[in-house]
Amino acid sequence: MTITSPHLGSSEAWSDARLLFALEEVVEKELNRHLKVTKDWMPHEYVPWGDARNFPGFFEDGVAWEPEQSKVSSIGKIALVVNLLTEDNLPSYHHEIATLFGRDGAWGTWVHRWTAEENRHGIVMRDYLLASRAVDPDELERFRMTHMCAGYESSNNHSMLHTVAYVAFQELATRVSHRNTGHHSGDPVCDRMLARIATDENLHMVFYRNLMGAAFELTPDLMMQAVRDVVVDFQMPGTGMPGFERSAAQMAIGEIYNMRIHHDDVISPILRYLKILSIDGLGPEGLKAQEELGLYMNGLNSEASKFDEKLAARKARLAARAASA
Repeated sequence: MTITSPHLGSSEAWSDARLLFALEEVVEKELNRHLKVTKDWMPHEYVPWGDARNFPGFFEDGVAWEPEQSKVSSIGKIALVVNLLTEDNLPSYHHEIATLFGRDGAWGTWVHRWTAEENRHGIVMRDYLLASRAVDPDELERFRMTHMCAGYESSNNHSMLHTVAYVAFQELATRVSHRNTGHHSGDPVCDRMLARIATDENLHMVFYRNLMGAAFELTPDLMMQAVRDVVVDFQMPGTGMPGFERSAAQMAIGEIYNMRIHHDDVISPILRYLKILSIDGLGPEGLKAQEELGLYMNGLNSEASKFDEKLAARKARLAARAASA
């Protein structure tokens, strides 16, 4: 990829405004590529409307929700709620990136296109959950109100480069979480819906990943520091939602999203694709960040291995208990 904007020798010279201008050409190219490969889809076509019934309230024939009405597995229900509540905070996410990237030119076109595509995810997931009676609708609405009223403010908004790096990793994390939720849901309809959502998330990841690559060409030291900061302090946007810690622990055990998945399927693929740990020509700060990133990844892999051992031991205990029952 060739950047036509002039490369400045000093990292300090790259303000957010200058970076936005310098990367506009890349954003336009990636936007055009995205529009060519993405396919519009209709959320209502993925919802099992034939399974739907009225709920109590204004309808005399309303049927109260009961847990046994759902086809979805226990871990699938937990993950679906977490994933939907994450999607629900879209207004806050839009505000964050629109404020940082602006609403003009290619940047603005991308911001609005991304928001429109992401909005489909919350629409189809909520319609599926209600039509299939997968979860308690009253509890789901209370969770939504609590989570959205708290809003969302990224901890990775130190700079425009931090945001680009964070969103690249977060989009891939969301794709993986949705896909694994579908696999473990126990419902082919749910699996198909989440596979469609995951396709969008992957295309969004590619957009931001390619933008990261272009930023490495412009200012490798600053981009390396941003990646280091984001990876070391990475948190999913669902952090802070009602019961998130308990749900995250259950999703880890259920192999929806855990440290091993985070290391192998989210962080490592992007680092490997962009060859981030082997980039040369860095200055002192860039080299320091690269070294710290490598050390962190080694530590993350070690922690993931410990988790793997605990999970394997847990599975063995459950298997032995089932065999003796």
